[in-house]
Amino acid sequence: MSAVLLDARGLEIGYGASVVVKGVDLAVGAGQIVCLIGANGAGKTTILRGVSGLLKIRAGSVTFDGETLTNRPAHVIARKKIAHVPEGRQIFAQMSVAENLLAGAYLERDAAEIERRREKALARFPRLKERLSQSAGLLSGGEQQMLAIARALMAGPKLLLLDEPSMGLAPLFVEEIFSIIKSLKDEGRTILLVEQNAHAALEIADHAYVLENGRIKLQGSGREMLEHDDISAAYLGG
Repeated sequence: MSAVLLDARGLEIGYGASVVVKGVDLAVGAGQIVCLIGANGAGKTTILRGVSGLLKIRAGSVTFDGETLTNRPAHVIARKKIAHVPEGRQIFAQMSVAENLLAGAYLERDAAEIERRREKALARFPRLKERLSQSAGLLSGGEQQMLAIARALMAGPKLLLLDEPSMGLAPLFVEEIFSIIKSLKDEGRTILLVEQNAHAALEIADHAYVLENGRIKLQGSGREMLEHDDISAAYLGG
C-alpha cells in the first residue's frame, strides 16, 4: 500500500453563506491517481480549490507529506510542490507558449533544472514545441489543455491537481489527454483528478470517491467503481 501523501479530514468548504463540501475525508497515496466523480455542484472543484489554498477551509484539516497545510496561503502551498491545473485551463492567453512554460517554473532558481523540465515537457507535448513563439490564446482547446498541464509540470510537483482536463475537448484530444495522465502515473506522479468523463477516469484510477451533495457517497478502487451498479447507472450510461 502506498504511503499517504495527501490526507484531508472533515473538510467543510463553501462560498459565502453556502457550505458546498460537508465533512469530506479523503486520502491520496504517493504514486496514485485518485479520482473524484459526481454531478455538477457536488463539490469536486471546491475540494481542489481548498487543498490548493484558493478557498478557505471552514472546518477540517489538510496534511501533505506529513505537514499541516490547512488554510496556508496559496503561494505557500505551491512552494510545497502542489500544482493545480484549474478547470477551464486558465493559460495566459496573451503570452507565448514559451512564456507560459517559464511562468510554471517561477519558484525554481536553478536555470539548468528549468531547462531540463522544459525539454522534458516539450518531449511529452511535441505540439507545443512547434508553437513555442505562438500566443497561447491562439492554440486549440486541446493544445491549451496540454499547455496547462505542461506549465504545472514545470513546477516539479509532488502532487498534481487536475480539474476537468477533458472538458470541451474533441474525442481525439480526450483520448490523448488520458494517455498523458496515464503516462504521468507510470512515471510515479501523484494525481488528484476531477473528471466528468467518469468511465475514462475510473479506468486509470487507483482509488475513487463519489461525491453527492458535498458528501462522500461511495468509495473504492477504480475497478470496483466501474463495476458498481449505482455508478454505472448514474455516470456510465449503464
